[in-house]
Amino acid sequence: MQILWEIEKGFVKDIIEHYPDPKPPYNTVSTIIRILDQKEFVGHKSYGNSFQYYPLMSKEEYSHKFMKKFVKNYFENSLSNMVYFFSKNQDLNIEEVDKVIRMLEEVKKQKQQENE
Repeated sequence: MQILWEIEKGFVKDIIEHYPDPKPPYNTVSTIIRILDQKEFVGHKSYGNSFQYYPLMSKEEYSHKFMKKFVKNYFENSLSNMVYFFSKNQDLNIEEVDKVIRMLEEVKKQKQQENE
């Protein structure tokens, strides 16, 4: 998906060109792209026996969908559980902790304004 967002559309060979060395086998990339197509993350346009693929959702939409499922499956659908887990299990320095707190305070302020 990262490469498709970058190039916007491409054939399997185009996608492979954007991988760093050593490049993955053609069949591996083709299989992954077909799975993403079946799951409707990417679409395709046929050119004979070849397919040009393109993303069906933005990186932001994909990230939102992924994270929502991730939080549900691994953190009992609790964002606070996830934040606590990563805060506790990562080697965060005090500046990073302060930054997270500031970000959460900003979200809190926005939510309070929405509820007024």
